[in-house]
Amino acid sequence: MPKKISILGATGSVGQSTLKFIGTHPEQFELDTVVANQNVAALIDICRQFNPSHVVVANEELQGDLEAAVGGLGISVSSGRAAVLEAAQRDVDILVSAVVGSAGLEPTLAALRAGNQVALANKESLVCAGRLVCSAAQKAGKPLLPLDSEHNALFQVFETHNVKAIDKVIITASGGAFRQNSREEMKLATPAQALRHPNWSMGQRITIDSATLMNKAFEVIECRHLFPVSPEQIGVWVHPQSLVHGLVQYNDGSLLAHMGPADMQVPIAHCLSYPERLRVNVQPLDLTEISALTFEKPDLERFPSMRLVGEVMALGDAAGTVFNAADEVAVEAFLKGQIGFLDIVETVEHCLEIFNQQGELGGELDLEGVLALDARTRICAHERIVKLQQVA
Repeated sequence: MPKKISILGATGSVGQSTLKFIGTHPEQFELDTVVANQNVAALIDICRQFNPSHVVVANEELQGDLEAAVGGLGISVSSGRAAVLEAAQRDVDILVSAVVGSAGLEPTLAALRAGNQVALANKESLVCAGRLVCSAAQKAGKPLLPLDSEHNALFQVFETHNVKAIDKVIITASGGAFRQNSREEMKLATPAQALRHPNWSMGQRITIDSATLMNKAFEVIECRHLFPVSPEQIGVWVHPQSLVHGLVQYNDGSLLAHMGPADMQVPIAHCLSYPERLRVNVQPLDLTEISALTFEKPDLERFPSMRLVGEVMALGDAAGTVFNAADEVAVEAFLKGQIGFLDIVETVEHCLEIFNQQGELGGELDLEGVLALDARTRICAHERIVKLQQVA
């Protein structure tokens, strides 16, 4: 029987890559549910190509347009926050959580609490509420399948039966658009320049986060939750070729590395077919054609996000909530031309300092507490952005 698949964030870059892979194996997968925020045109295309059982658009004002377009296909249509959560709880074999930002937390938790197997690409769920998400996965009795390329790479070379023999895990970073730029050059960077990622085709927010290395900071926090390692055992290497995605160092001197093309279909295929493997229509690596593989340590002065992440992990999930929410607001402001590139991480650091001074970053939060702190952080970030504009 084909596996039933649901996709949250079906119109984003990860969702589209998932659909591309599913489309090459129609005998293996059946698309049950697709969810998107407001891209109705893309949802209509998905419905016509894959004929899912159910489709959800989060923006309630767009339900009528969607129903009118797919009404003759026998597909049920719904909209709004409650509909998104209900869609996440539909009984499927694998749910792909690919919503961008903290908006993915609630539906990811809903899917896990309903007992669904989750392939997780929404890194913010673990950054904001890693304890809650991992606890829900444990209760469901189904491990989280890491869909990010770096964590999926580690998943493939991490010997769970040899945890005590593991000295270090390393995730790689391309270095983003400004790997070789000075701070002065980065200070003057435009959104168009920051969006020119050298290797990957991704959405706007994750591309900007790659340029600041905030995305890699988030992945370090993810790694802490996904694998039984301490923060001190997690390292980041800048690897501009983006061919080695993750490495595990063992105490016998072995360094196991996962390599693959810079195409999200590779980790997606691993998650959706796990524990089996299916062919992916990508160009396989030919190491004889690769001139060099280079690695370097991230520059903490030019990329302070790599310094902040250690402080965030030491403080806990509440700090992760602030870390993510402030970044979401700051990235949006940068894309609108309201602040400079270096102001993104400065805004994040400012919000962390404010909430830490107020004593709000200790202890454990439930979902309601996470959402409330997220909302207050966004206010704090907006206030900081206004001040930055005033002194610019």
